[in-house]
Amino acid sequence: MISKKLIVSALTLTALYLPSHLISGEPLSTIVVKNKLERAVGFYQRFVSINGGYLWRYSADLKLREGEGQAGEHTAWVQPPGTPSVGQAFLDAFRLCDETFLLDAAIKCGEALVHGQLVSGGWDYRIEFLPESRKRYAYRTDVKDPSGRRNVTTLDDNTTQSALSFLMRLDHELEFKHQSIHEATTTALESLLNAQYPNGGWPQRFNTPPRPEDFPVKRAGYPKEWSRKYEGKDYRSYYTFNDNSIADTINVMLDAAIIYNNPKYRTAALKAGDFILISQMPEPQPAWSQQYNHDGHPAWARKFEPPAITGGESQGIMRVLMSLYERTGEERFLKPIPPAIKYLRKSMLPNGQLARFYELKTNKPLFFTRDYKLTYDDSDMPTHYAFKVGSSLDSIERQFNRLLKDGPTLSRDLFSQAKLQLTKTLTKQTTEILSTLDDRGAWTEDSTLKYQNQEYNGPIIDMRSFARNVVTLATYLGATVDDPK
Repeated sequence: MISKKLIVSALTLTALYLPSHLISGEPLSTIVVKNKLERAVGFYQRFVSINGGYLWRYSADLKLREGEGQAGEHTAWVQPPGTPSVGQAFLDAFRLCDETFLLDAAIKCGEALVHGQLVSGGWDYRIEFLPESRKRYAYRTDVKDPSGRRNVTTLDDNTTQSALSFLMRLDHELEFKHQSIHEATTTALESLLNAQYPNGGWPQRFNTPPRPEDFPVKRAGYPKEWSRKYEGKDYRSYYTFNDNSIADTINVMLDAAIIYNNPKYRTAALKAGDFILISQMPEPQPAWSQQYNHDGHPAWARKFEPPAITGGESQGIMRVLMSLYERTGEERFLKPIPPAIKYLRKSMLPNGQLARFYELKTNKPLFFTRDYKLTYDDSDMPTHYAFKVGSSLDSIERQFNRLLKDGPTLSRDLFSQAKLQLTKTLTKQTTEILSTLDDRGAWTEDSTLKYQNQEYNGPIIDMRSFARNVVTLATYLGATVDDPK
């Protein structure tokens, strides 16, 4: 039902379609915008989603589906931009315009995640809803004994963290009264606390808590020697920064401390910050590795991720150190940043980028050939992985200097919302979004699907675009409520 505030809006409420002569910047009917948004959300819920869960991309006819890999009609994806990303867009949109169908859609996404949560506490990349397929997984809603079933929580690619970030905010919006969502959220948080190592780090994946005696706290250092060939060891229990997994987990813990008013989550974030401090490599390379073995030495992960200093994740680590300082006031988190910036600036490639990997001690940029031989030559690199990354050092240094000048904020309002303004730009964006909505209520675009057996180039449904469009339309609706005209 449309809110009373929208009904009394001074904008035209009688049009049931977009006039063909609409000029960019001319106010739109809020009834039109609301109806089309509700129709789009309804279409995606009924025909695109599976039990409230979403993938990444679909062919326009919905016959081909994929996340980071092929998927069938009974599979949803957790890894962004999958179900948590879509759910967060619905929740943000609800908070912008107060339309209950958006909150209902967010709850459906939350319930999908509840049914995809593993007994180990977190999430795999995908959720299966076909009963026969579910038997392979130790889903909390299905079994208590995980024996013989897949039960591995992954922190890779912001998978479990994105699910938790969304569920915590949804739990708060629902005043912690939705029992299954609340239980899933608190269970996942406890599993992360239990999986944290004595030194404060986290693994890339886990299914049981670590035995503290197996993981002595050691400062990072260089191994006496390391193999130039991929060793094939199981790296899942290594202390892992790869793809910013620990940074994402720290942010979840800091937010959980606020949402649940519980200091134990803040304590876990501080402990992880201490791990970042002891894992900074000594001179001559005072930055970080993607992953460390239990001796505190950089180690192999996949066949294209060698023991090395990383120009990629090191930048994300500096940002999370600044976030820790800003939100806790602990000055020790700023001390590693100046030597890391100085080192990385000296390590920049001639084109202004950074190498993803620098050889231990020599600091020579490392690359791989297409058949995965380690080399100093960048002329024959695989294309599926970024062996060169952009430099954000200028931005990081500006943020660092601002923090030195202004000091920490010490608090963060996770639920504040800036006053919305009905601008010509917002009206133009809304008009364009509505003009591309098809008769079904779907947005399609010309692009490709990456993981099909057949080459597919044509119209697709991309959930990133859907999420953006939903939030933009909701912003317009919310702005019309507050617009004084």
